[in-house]
Amino acid sequence: MIFAAGLGTRLKPLTDTVPKALIPIDGKPLLEHVINKLKQAEITEIIVNVHHHPGQIIDFLKKKNHFDIRIEISDEREMLLDTGGGIKKAASFFDDGKPFLIHNVDIISNLDIRTLYAKHLQDETRLATLTVSYRNTSRYLLFSKENQLHGWINIKTGETKPNAMIDTDMFQKFAFAGIQVVSPKIFKLMEKESNKFPIVDFYLRNCENHKIVGFVPENFQMIDVGKLDSLKKAEELARNLDSI
Repeated sequence: MIFAAGLGTRLKPLTDTVPKALIPIDGKPLLEHVINKLKQAEITEIIVNVHHHPGQIIDFLKKKNHFDIRIEISDEREMLLDTGGGIKKAASFFDDGKPFLIHNVDIISNLDIRTLYAKHLQDETRLATLTVSYRNTSRYLLFSKENQLHGWINIKTGETKPNAMIDTDMFQKFAFAGIQVVSPKIFKLMEKESNKFPIVDFYLRNCENHKIVGFVPENFQMIDVGKLDSLKKAEELARNLDSI
């Protein structure tokens, strides 16, 4: 699944008239970069959620003949469902009982998707495997030495989740990289959720009873194309990756 429904507010004014998914990076829209990356990992079935300027994304995929693979649309035009709600709405697409990959549309990286997927498959008890990194940010996920998720912290405000009593010194601090593998058993847990909710908050509510693991790739390079000042860095990384 590719998350492409966001409003892209941090990329205004570019996203006033164009969805974030179609912002060009090194001559290709972000969405095309992600689809090509998934195809290189031999993924042949993709669902893309849409909300902001959805017609442009649908028309782009049609123009590209859906990149000669199966690409479906999860339509969130009536309501933007956030990341957790977006996964829940797309549940019927994941009907083969296998773990599935989720990739934010605004992430350019050198991650080997097949390595991430293989790591997840090593332990069938995992609910999710989250790609994480050491990059500087104000908000971190907290992991044990075994890379098991235990919490979250905003280091600027001191706020912690899932509760305010976390001894943060006990844990490793990693930033989520927007790429994850999820077990289909997640949908059973989501039945009690509303239609709109963030997936990270869902993980934090469930990490005590379910195995949610961080994966730190070696020599990891990534750009979160969330702000205007990240566009040039994203172009440089995309160009370097294309030359490999």
